[in-house]
Amino acid sequence: MTSTYHPVEQKVAIVSQKVSDLSGKQGDDKQFAAVVVRQHPEIDQPKALDVLVPELKSFKDISDTLVILEITMPDGTKSDAYVTLEEFNGAAPNMSEVLKNARGTRGRLPGTRVSNGNG
Repeated sequence: MTSTYHPVEQKVAIVSQKVSDLSGKQGDDKQFAAVVVRQHPEIDQPKALDVLVPELKSFKDISDTLVILEITMPDGTKSDAYVTLEEFNGAAPNMSEVLKNARGTRGRLPGTRVSNGNG
């Protein structure tokens, strides 16, 4: 008696599953948002997190009440400061007016006019 080997063709599917960096829950690519942490006291470079879309609600967005300031010191060094709108407005009793009348970072000073020199 002779036996003949007939290999059985098997199809293998590779299923890619991501895992949330926050909860460890699995999902496919369409369920995830990429979150880049650009600044945090414990890191020295940006870090990327994979986060399930429903988990984004754990990050309360304060951008509506956040004021970002660029501060240039007399020696030319620059830094950014992040303050709440309430703190910023409390720096002067009429901060809305102060901000409205402040000079722009480009162009002419407020209240100046361009003249061609012909009087």
